[in-house]
Parts: sequence; C-alpha cells; structure tokens
Amino acid sequence: MTEPPIVIEHREHVWYLLVQASQLEHMIMCQYLFAEFSLKADGLTEEQQAAVDRWRQELHGIAVQEMLHLALVANLMSAIGAAPTFGRPNFPQSCGAFPPSIQLRLLPFGEAALAHFLYLERPEGMERHDAAEFISCAPPPEPIAAGEIFPRAQEFATVGHLYRGIKDGLTALVAKYGEEQVFCGSPRAQATPELFRWPEMVAVTDLASACAAIDEIIEQGEGAQGAWQDAHYGRFLKIWEEYHALRAADPAFEPAHPALGAFTRQPFDVGEPQPLIGDPRTLALAELCNLAYEAILWLLTRFFTHTDESEEELDVLISAAITTMAAVLRPLGTELCRRPAGPAHPGRTAGPAFEMYYLMDNVVPWREAAWTVLIERLRQIAERCASHAATDPVIAAASEQVTAVADALDAARAKAASGITAPGGSA
Repeated sequence: MTEPPIVIEHREHVWYLLVQASQLEHMIMCQYLFAEFSLKADGLTEEQQAAVDRWRQELHGIAVQEMLHLALVANLMSAIGAAPTFGRPNFPQSCGAFPPSIQLRLLPFGEAALAHFLYLERPEGMERHDAAEFISCAPPPEPIAAGEIFPRAQEFATVGHLYRGIKDGLTALVAKYGEEQVFCGSPRAQATPELFRWPEMVAVTDLASACAAIDEIIEQGEGAQGAWQDAHYGRFLKIWEEYHALRAADPAFEPAHPALGAFTRQPFDVGEPQPLIGDPRTLALAELCNLAYEAILWLLTRFFTHTDESEEELDVLISAAITTMAAVLRPLGTELCRRPAGPAHPGRTAGPAFEMYYLMDNVVPWREAAWTVLIERLRQIAERCASHAATDPVIAAASEQVTAVADALDAARAKAASGITAPGGSA
C-alpha cells in the first residue's frame, strides 16, 4: 500500500507535524509503561514468571527508546527554531488528535495490548488490524493543497510514514531556503549524547544530522528497509508468540493485573465520561503518581528550553528527571496497578492515567525564577508523599527520592547564585 505524500511547503508545516510527532511518541511511551506496570510479580508458575519478567524488561527497554525518540523530536524542533513541548491530550484518543489510523488507549498487558502495539509499530506496507477496542473513525483529513499557508492535520498511516514525510519536507525546505535558514536554532539548545547519557542521541544542527535523528527513530521502531526483527515491531512479535504459547499450554494464564487507566477526576479535554478511582487509598496514590509524572515533564521542559544554565546545571536537570522516572513514578505506577480501582469497577485494579490536568505551558525563561518554581513543586510532592509515608512503604521510599531530587536542584541553584559556576560551565 503506497503511503500518501505529506505536504511541507514552509517551516510552520514541519513545526505542526513535529508537535504531532512529539505528542505521539509521548503517548505511545505512556502506553508501554502502563502495560509494563501492570505485569505481575508473583502468583505464577516458575516458567510463566520467568517469561513475564523478560516481557517487563523488554517493555521497559522499548519505553526508554520511546523517550529517546521524544528527545530526538525535541532536538529537531529546537534546530528549526521551535520550542520543544511536552504537553499532549489526555487518554483515550480515538478520533481527533491524530489521523483515524492512529488511536491510543491505556491497556494492561495482554492480547489487546499486544495487538495494538504491533499495529502501531508495523512497518510500511505491512497489513495488521488494531485491537477490537479501537473503533473506526471518520475519513482522513483532506490533503493540503499547494499554497496553503496555515498548517493542519495530514494523513499518515504509520509512525514511520509521518517521519519519512518530515524528512522529505526538511530536505525540500533546505533546497528552497538553504540549510542555514532552515536550521536556525542554537546548537547549545541541543541535547547531546554526553548530556543525555545516550550514545544514540543526535544533536541536530543541519540536514544530515536531522536525517540521522529521523533514521534512528524509524530504525528502532519499524526497522530500516524491512529489517524489523530487532526493531520494536520484531520485539513485540516475539513477545506475542511467547504469550500465545504460554496461553495455549495454560488457558488460565493471566500475566497482568486487570489494570484500568482510571482518572482522579474527569479529564478536561475528553468529552466521553472516563472511569474514576473510587477507593480513597488508591486515589491518594494515583494523585502522587500524577504529581511525579508532572514533575518529570517540567524537568524535561526546562532541560530542553534552558537559557543560561551551565553544563553542570543541565546535568542536574536531566539526572532529576531520570531519577524521578525510575525511583518515583515507576514504583508508584507499579503499586497503583495492584490497588483496587473502587466499588464502581469490581474486579479491576487502578493504573496510572498519566493525567494532564491543564494545557501545559512553559515557565519564564529566566533561570532563577524557573528553578524556584521547579524546586517549590518538588518539595510540595515530597511533603504530600511524607503525609502518607507512615502507612505505605512504597510512598515512603518515593518521598525520600523526591526530597533528594529537590535538594540536588536547590544545591545547584545555590552554587550558581554564589558565582562558583558561570553560565556555559566555565569557572
């Protein structure tokens, strides 16, 4: 099946598509994390538990690579003069934010989730059906006509299709306007392999590096030119085959908790009523999980839109984001998938809905004010965790981690204020 062309005639067209790519990578990552958190840690046979532990590790690795893709998109946006953003619509997204072929919903690990993941990561030209939970939508948007000045939604069948369109569009813009004009962003705004601690990270400063960043995303997702065995698609296919073999041997095998992407309150941007958590203890945990998630987004936003931070301060920001993800959000989200969702949802556990409580914006560009806001919010989260710590060891551990993150930012801010480290990392 031939992919319809994606039209890019000017910077705003590619800017719009990169925002969509950012939201898509972000939401796909959340789907994979939700499935990972839902997997069981006990109650299975030795063979089953070994398989589940492998799947957990594999899902986590794929989700981490989606974080890399999100960071690469941020680099692409910075390179063309667009501010990276980590805002996105709430789950579920059936027909609206993306083309009809791209629908997103939080699902616990199982038949439906694996079918959905394989559908999302399918290579160009491969026919697969999405899971039954995903309904058909209205026809795709009309193609952009020549000369349209305002960007708008365009049809893309797969994630790889979107990125190939962006790559072709950037190539055409460079041919039209020149490389220096198109890639006008500051090289210092780029996340580098050294800063982000990822050898696969590509700092985007010209067309060649932009194409390298896009190729990295495509190759990790669907595979390069049909070589999908080691890409996300092939890795999910292997899990799918193992899952079905274990189900055939034991039809009662359930590798995951019946987690529900339940909200603390009805999301502001979703019209259809969503499941709400009704158990008070679970609700408190869900709120902490959402606060940790929000803090990670703010830390990443500051990292990718920093102004005069030193190299040392940028390292503190990205370390804080990674620690909050691994040592706060992950254990809280995993525990949430084991807690009852409430009387309205018998037999179901809760799960992190990754709630967006508002249209996420950015803080002011000035470093001192921005760091003050970040530290204040982290201390609020630590205090909220501490209020539940006496009765919940998972929350107690999270409280200690958030406090350590806030202390690290506070120490870096104090060091900068004393003049020990100058902007750009020079003493």
